[in-house]
Amino acid sequence: MTSRTGRHFLQIPGPTNVPDQVLRAMSAPTIDHRGPEFAALTVRLLDLIKPVFATSGPVVIYPASGTGAWEAALVNTLSPGDRVLAFETGHFATLWREMAGALGLKVDFVPGDWRHGADPEELARRLAADTKRVIKAVCVVHNETSTGVTSRIADIRRAIDAADHPALLLVDTISSLGSIDYRHDEWGVDVTVAGSQKGLMLPPGLSFNAVSEKALVASKSARLKKSFWDWAPIIEANKRGFFPYTPATNLLYGLSEALEMLYAEGLPEVYARHTRHSAATRAAVVGWGLEVLCADEREHSGSLTAVLLPDGHDADHVRKIILERFDMSLGAGLGRLSGRIFRIGHLGHFNDLTLAGTLAGVRMGLDLAGVRVEPGGLGAALEVLRDA
Repeated sequence: MTSRTGRHFLQIPGPTNVPDQVLRAMSAPTIDHRGPEFAALTVRLLDLIKPVFATSGPVVIYPASGTGAWEAALVNTLSPGDRVLAFETGHFATLWREMAGALGLKVDFVPGDWRHGADPEELARRLAADTKRVIKAVCVVHNETSTGVTSRIADIRRAIDAADHPALLLVDTISSLGSIDYRHDEWGVDVTVAGSQKGLMLPPGLSFNAVSEKALVASKSARLKKSFWDWAPIIEANKRGFFPYTPATNLLYGLSEALEMLYAEGLPEVYARHTRHSAATRAAVVGWGLEVLCADEREHSGSLTAVLLPDGHDADHVRKIILERFDMSLGAGLGRLSGRIFRIGHLGHFNDLTLAGTLAGVRMGLDLAGVRVEPGGLGAALEVLRDA
């Protein structure tokens, strides 16, 4: 085995680096999940988590991945044969579409080029044409982890309202929650889907549904089969500080600590930090003479940057060199982008010097892989960091 010194640079867009204080919180002894100490933890945590979603409504916590929270959002609000409208913004939007179809829903999938977010104008046209109101939900990935493109959810909400359409709005924030400004209540989102392993700075294993009153009403008549994912028994048990299943107790300890860290920094400051790191990364990419995958200036992700390589170069080869030579992991291209891009994660427990080291590693790896780049990229990124 190769001997390594220093820390591994985990610069994929999730799972992200877990802070030491969160690891310490998770290492506490496991307690009785039916006892009063746990009940007090749960009641406090269910209030503590609401500001990161910007909601006053219930947040349901599952011991599951974000994929589980996708399924929970669908099965709690919809019935067999219901029609949903979704946007092809990338690999994960495609997987959500496939899940909806497997559950017995009919999906109108708006095609996309994986370089732009969900189109509010196209949504407005389709909802206006739906005079019989057969579309029951609109599914949008806020931050597409496979592309580094952030859809404009406030504009999506305005398009739904302008059409005076009753469709539910379901939004995936798995790689944006805690990293990019998000407002569940203000934007009229009905179900927000999230996971623990990205902006919330935890290991994988927790997922979330933030739920509107409209979604709760819909859940009373939804007929898709569900048991584990059913909101009703969870929300009822939560009132007493418990869950109807064995919860991921030690991950909940870590969640409490992670939320306290985010609030101590201040959510506006957290979002500004991610915006700064995103801008610096793009400055490096452009300075190298390479292309950022996201094609709309309004939709650049604060969580990650996808870098498109010139024809004739294999992005996975670049990633392999960087991992072997510099002990740094970068995100692979997924689906149709396999081998064409690599993804730089700059989210979670992250600072300016970590980004500078990350970009230096990318620059050296590009050289070693024979990708011709201009010399000014790293300096341009450092100027962004300095001037901010």
